[in-house]
Amino acid sequence: MKICLAQTKPFKGNVAANIDAHVNIIQLALTFKADAIFFPELSLTGYEPELAQKLATNQNDQRLDIFQETSDKNNLIIGLGMPTIIETQIRISMLIFEPNKPRQTYSKQLLHSDECPYFENGTEQLIINTNSKKIAPAICYESLQPTHAENAFKLGADIYLASVAKPANGVEKAFSYFPNLAKQYAMPVLMANSVGFCDNFLSVGQSSVWTKNGELVGQLDDKTEGILIFDTETEDVITQIIEK
Repeated sequence: MKICLAQTKPFKGNVAANIDAHVNIIQLALTFKADAIFFPELSLTGYEPELAQKLATNQNDQRLDIFQETSDKNNLIIGLGMPTIIETQIRISMLIFEPNKPRQTYSKQLLHSDECPYFENGTEQLIINTNSKKIAPAICYESLQPTHAENAFKLGADIYLASVAKPANGVEKAFSYFPNLAKQYAMPVLMANSVGFCDNFLSVGQSSVWTKNGELVGQLDDKTEGILIFDTETEDVITQIIEK
């Protein structure tokens, strides 16, 4: 299975522009025969808590139909970030599109204290079942909490997929923690981070792949948009920078 990580620089609060950018990156991933592609945390809006209530939607938003159509046509799994609304509560979510299947939403279960004024916690772990692998999504802060990975492993996850928006200190923590996590559970860890300013910090990319042995086999830089494609069978990684 070939899993693509997209490192993107979001347009602040501009869902339409971000949809267009996502579509272009997905088309690039397809040229490398990707089976799945995952984007950073809140990738369709940027990580902007103060804008989340205004921008929140749900998985059936018609603006997102292009992703279901692309998934169906290309037999591609797509995971992208969007604030979602449940009754009156806003969540940090990953919307998941699978070929010819109903859409799914995974919402961040463990929030950082700074997020609590804007968001509520998700309630359960979702596992993406492919033909060959079980992928456990994790969203930023919770991906550094041991209980989250432990639960994902108990649910049968083969791959741990961290969709994040991290500044330099967060990336430093990830690079210390994720190799040990991969070795502990013999489970590859994949991290998709954004670049550029988000909320009140600078997101510094360095999207990366660690094998089940904790070996770093692929990494993007801290400023440039691009993709990483990880072959789960050979553990090879292809890196492609997106020129602007």
